[in-house]
Amino acid sequence: MSDTTEYGETWVYESIVGALPGVNIGEAGAIAIQIAVFEVAVIFLAWVYDLWIAAIAGTVAIVVAAVGSVVMLRMGEQTRAVAVPAPYRRLLFGSSIEVVLGVLAFVALVTHLFVFDPQQSETPLMTSLFGPKPPVVVVYLTLLVLWDLCYRIGTSWWAAVVNLWGAIRYRFDDPTARSVKRVNYLNVGFGVAQVVLIPFVLDQRVLLVAVGGHVVAVTLVSTAAAVLTRTSR
Repeated sequence: MSDTTEYGETWVYESIVGALPGVNIGEAGAIAIQIAVFEVAVIFLAWVYDLWIAAIAGTVAIVVAAVGSVVMLRMGEQTRAVAVPAPYRRLLFGSSIEVVLGVLAFVALVTHLFVFDPQQSETPLMTSLFGPKPPVVVVYLTLLVLWDLCYRIGTSWWAAVVNLWGAIRYRFDDPTARSVKRVNYLNVGFGVAQVVLIPFVLDQRVLLVAVGGHVVAVTLVSTAAAVLTRTSR
């Protein structure tokens, strides 16, 4: 993130990374650290508790979250680099609605994993992954990774909605229109990347519908936003 970028014009994720005093690791460094810290922890705990099947699922979730980080940064950079109207930019970044959507997704997921699924299934997903007595530290790391993923999914939702609104509400000059379209297609790419999560929830009807529905919805809305983006000519 550029030093000249004002806070309130960034995703919360960018603001946290950019605001750390004395730390200037850059985007690639931040994402590399994100992947390394989580993956080392996953492999170490899999080795300690013999949870290698769960480690595969965790690794996939970490990779998807990392892809989400790259997409978030690219969407932010490309949106700020062109002359989108101030209300458009303020709504996208300044409202921090992506955090609210991420929290809602995370709370729904936790409720499903620890309340709904145990009531509906003889072998809940958490039990099948971690056994009847999941280690506390493993559950902690799992929830941390899931929050990381849910936040990026919330950002994807919000970007799709705002970009569709912007495509209907505004006309852009040619360079801005091209950039806005690229941002929408980046969001489609992140949605499609989440398809790799589906094999892990094939026997979880609610999660399967949630993940599949999210991918389809983001793809449709972002594609519509790209198609409806108009130039001022």
